[in-house]
Amino acid sequence: MLSGVATSQTAPSTVLNNQINLGDVFAEQTLNVETVTDGFSASTIAPANSALVSVRDTDAVLTSNQDNSGQVLAHGVVNLGLNGGARSHITSTAVGNAGTAAADNGTLTGRVTQLNTAGVTARSQLEADHAELQDVSISTLAQGNSQGLTLINAAMGVRVSQGNTANVLADGGSIAGAITGTAAVAGTATGNNITLSGTEQSAARVITEQSNAGITQASKFTAYGSSYLSSTAASASGNNLSATNEGPLLDVASNQYNAAYVRAQAEATSYQFSAAQVGAHGVGNSALVGNYGPEVVLDNIQTNEGGGVEALALFEGHDGYDAVATATAMGNAVTAYACSQCSGQMTIRNNQVNSTEVGARTTTTAGSARSISGITTATGNNASFYVSSPSH
Repeated sequence: MLSGVATSQTAPSTVLNNQINLGDVFAEQTLNVETVTDGFSASTIAPANSALVSVRDTDAVLTSNQDNSGQVLAHGVVNLGLNGGARSHITSTAVGNAGTAAADNGTLTGRVTQLNTAGVTARSQLEADHAELQDVSISTLAQGNSQGLTLINAAMGVRVSQGNTANVLADGGSIAGAITGTAAVAGTATGNNITLSGTEQSAARVITEQSNAGITQASKFTAYGSSYLSSTAASASGNNLSATNEGPLLDVASNQYNAAYVRAQAEATSYQFSAAQVGAHGVGNSALVGNYGPEVVLDNIQTNEGGGVEALALFEGHDGYDAVATATAMGNAVTAYACSQCSGQMTIRNNQVNSTEVGARTTTTAGSARSISGITTATGNNASFYVSSPSH
C-alpha cells in the first residue's frame, strides 16, 4: 500500500468495463460563415470507445478492456467569406480508444488494456482566402489509444497496455487573407498516449506497455496574405508517456516499442508577416516522468525501428520582420526529474535502442526581413535526468 493518502475502511468498489467497436465512427461539420463580430466556434469529436471511471473518498479496483476495429474520422471545416470576428476556434479530435481513471482521496488499482486496429484521422481546415480574422486557433488531435490517470490526494497502482497497428493522421490547416491578431494552428498525432497527473500528496506505481505500428503523421499547412503573429506546429509521436506527480513517490516501469513511420510536417507562407513561427517535432518513443516530491523510480525501455522518423518545417514570406523555423526528430527520448528542495532522490534504469533513420530539415525563405532563423536537430537516442527546484 502506498502511503500519504486517506482511504476508506469499506470494501473497495469493483468496476469491469468491456468495450468493442466494430463499425466506422465519423463526425463531420461544416460552417459557412460570411461575417461574424465575436467569432465562430467549430468542435468535432469522434471517439470509437470512451470510458470514464472516477472514485472519491473510497477505494476501487478497475478492469477495463477497449478494442476498436472501425475507422474513426473527425472532420471540421469553416468556409469564411469576409470577417471572422474577434476570437474564433476550430477543434477536431479523433481517438480509437479513450479512457480516464481518476481517484480523489482514495486508492485505485487495476488493469487497463487498449487495442486499436483501424485508421484514425482528424482534420481541421479554415478556408478564408479573402477574409480577415483577428485571433484564431485551430487544434487537431488524432490518437490510436489514449489513457488518462488522475490522482488528487490519492494512491494508484495500475498497469496499462496499449497496442496500435493502424495509421493515425492529424491533418489540415488554414488559408486566410489577413490575420490582424494571433493565429495558432497545431496538429498532434500519437499512436499510443498515456498521461498521469497527481496532485496534493499523491503516490503512484504504474506499469505501462505501448506498441505502435503503421504510419503516425501530423501535418499542418497555412497560407496568409498578411499575418501579425502566427504559429504553425505539427507534432507526431509513435508512443508517448507523460507522468507528473506532487507527492511522496512516483514509480514507473515503461516499455515502448515503435515500428511505425513517424512524420511531422509544418509549412507556412505569408506574403507580409510581423512574427512567424513554424515548428515540427517527430519522435518514435517519448517518456516524461517527474515528481515535485522526494522520490522518482523509473525503469525505461525504448525500442524504435522500422519506418523511420522525419520532421520537416518550412516558412516562406515576401517581406516582414521575424521568422523562425524549427524541426526536431528523435528516435527515443526520455526525461525524468525529482524535487531538490524535498531531498529528492532518483533511481533510474534506462535502455534505449534506435535502429532506423532519423531526419530533420528546415527551409526558410524571405525577400526582406529583420531576422530569419532556423533550428534543425536530429537525435537517435536522448536521455535527461535531473534533480532541481520546482518550477512552480
